[in-house]
Amino acid sequence: MKSNFIFIFFLLINIHPSISQTEQSSGLGNATKPSVSEKYLKNIRQLTFGGENAEAYFSFDNQKIIFQKTDKKNNLPCDQIFISEIENFNSKLVSTGKGRTTCAYFMPGDTEIIYSSTHLSADTCPSVPDRKKIGKYVWPVYAEYEIFIGDLSGKIKKQLTQNNFYDAEATVSPQKNKIVFTSNRSGDLEIYTMDLDGKNVKQITHDLGYDGGPFFSPDGTKIVFRASRPKTEDEMNSYKELLSRNLVAPTQMEIYTCNADGSDLKQVTKMGGANWAPFFHPTGRKIIFSSNHAYPRGFPFNLFMINTDGTGMEQITSDEEFDAFPMFSPDGKKLIFSSNRNNGGNRETNLFIADWGE
Repeated sequence: MKSNFIFIFFLLINIHPSISQTEQSSGLGNATKPSVSEKYLKNIRQLTFGGENAEAYFSFDNQKIIFQKTDKKNNLPCDQIFISEIENFNSKLVSTGKGRTTCAYFMPGDTEIIYSSTHLSADTCPSVPDRKKIGKYVWPVYAEYEIFIGDLSGKIKKQLTQNNFYDAEATVSPQKNKIVFTSNRSGDLEIYTMDLDGKNVKQITHDLGYDGGPFFSPDGTKIVFRASRPKTEDEMNSYKELLSRNLVAPTQMEIYTCNADGSDLKQVTKMGGANWAPFFHPTGRKIIFSSNHAYPRGFPFNLFMINTDGTGMEQITSDEEFDAFPMFSPDGKKLIFSSNRNNGGNRETNLFIADWGE
């Protein structure tokens, strides 16, 4: 669901499509030249060529990635989940191919995956909101999303949630013992943890607003996430009214951290705009994230890195496009992210991987 942000922002700023590229089926793709200021990114390579590719995350052994993809030109009308080896890139469908999926992650051992899907509700893609009629940029919060465990052949092994609420955005602790996810089962979009088998569910955030995109720190003791925090009565009423229709307007978000049990909640960024897609640096002392805070028109999005206490912010990417969904490999040697760079001016979003040269 989070990757919807990419496509709609193009519509909002009137970027028009042009001729698309053909996706390569194997190999690491073409090396791309980083901006002079992208000093931490070495040997940047493009992995995908065409469609909307986002939320790519590494396997525990650093050898594979899992990601979601939409490609209407190739009979993929809404997101499905794919995996590939990194060094011999050749993507393989591992979700059911039905409904809409989102937010996939490897399970410990790298032989199973976790993701959310609407396929039990319908084989077809769920409807998207009419944003022109609503009059603002919104995300759908599909109550049909449930969290599943699947194997690498595409077979569902277990259903972890079963209700009429939004359950998605699940990721797994590097300590291989917990899952963190977002749900609106309480009446608001909050963050929860559960055991790997779906038991022992605990709510860890409680403030009004959309708490989502959670990830554990490398040692599993902390969680980073992004959240909206409506303050005024009008903002709170608008948020609640949209949520009653299973919608959110995620254009104002900041980065937060807390302990894995929800204690010691801290706001890391206070910049305005959309600060989102956070992920812990391998040391656990910094956070990399995507932001448009520097641009009054709301675009582009670049990657930034900040200390967990909110100091020492650095800009990591500097192109005039969309960079988001950064993730460090478990060994800390690589960074993968989604970007609109090199797309010839169209709306396609691709995956890029770089050696991290700090």
